[in-house]
Amino acid sequence: MYKKRLLLPFILILFAFILTGCTIFDNTSTHEVQQLLQDEGTKSQQETVKKSETDSLTINYIDVGQGDSIFVQTPSGKTILIDAGTPEMGSKVVNYIKSRGINKIDILIGTHPHNDHIGGIVEVIKTFKIVKFYMPKVTTTTRTFEEVLKAAKSKGLSINVAKAGVVIDLGDGIIAKMLAPNSSHYEDLNNYSAVVKITYGNTSFLLTGDAGEQSEKEMLSEGYNLKADVLKIGHHGSSSASTWAFLKAVHPKYAVISCGKYNDYGHPHKETMKKLRSLGIIVYRTDECGTVIAVSDGKTINFNVEPGDYLSGSEIKR
Repeated sequence: MYKKRLLLPFILILFAFILTGCTIFDNTSTHEVQQLLQDEGTKSQQETVKKSETDSLTINYIDVGQGDSIFVQTPSGKTILIDAGTPEMGSKVVNYIKSRGINKIDILIGTHPHNDHIGGIVEVIKTFKIVKFYMPKVTTTTRTFEEVLKAAKSKGLSINVAKAGVVIDLGDGIIAKMLAPNSSHYEDLNNYSAVVKITYGNTSFLLTGDAGEQSEKEMLSEGYNLKADVLKIGHHGSSSASTWAFLKAVHPKYAVISCGKYNDYGHPHKETMKKLRSLGIIVYRTDECGTVIAVSDGKTINFNVEPGDYLSGSEIKR
């Protein structure tokens, strides 16, 4: 506890230093439109990537075990990375992105400061050119959070606030909009999670980090258009997220769950899987399928793997 008390002032000072000059802290508006640089990112050179992927919006739910990492590529080469798993998974995320011929990340988002989401971001920042970096306005005393701040500072990278109302225009008619967090204080760090909805043509994807019941209620009360074809299930399929009201509002055809095989938390929980089955939602799971890739041409969505089952994590036999 004594070490944490010593560490907190240092982290607060470092966080404030990095945030200096970030216009997103200007309270004159909660809505920001970020037009990305016009130069096209490098096209994928990986031979195994189909032409249909490089001509379409591709959402890669990278298998990072018990954690989250989602890599997004647009037709013109713009990129978004949302989380990067634990520190141990940083190199896997980096190698996955490199294998697709990418050397720059236009938008990097750390949904919330938990080890299994931002731990690998340190390696990402060290490896790639990052155009813009977002995290929610909350600090923790963890070593992982401190290392992320140090990495950002070493690259002269400012941290922009991830919050509801931020809109990112990715070109190609693709819009990424943050729908959460909607409050400035939560007891549970998970509810600080940046929730991102990506829309391309008639298709849409909702990426929820670890947002739980409180965050879901806020999004519902705000009256946001939550409808999405693909929902990344919150908090690895925990029963603390995916309320009936939220699932019915999103009304997804597909759900993706990112969790580790035989994880210690029993993710995904039985309660969540029963809801998904009851609503007829097709489920893809990284613990069963490995990395899940969804490809949209703006009209239809195709996946690289077959759907998983509705067993909870505790029901899967070792």
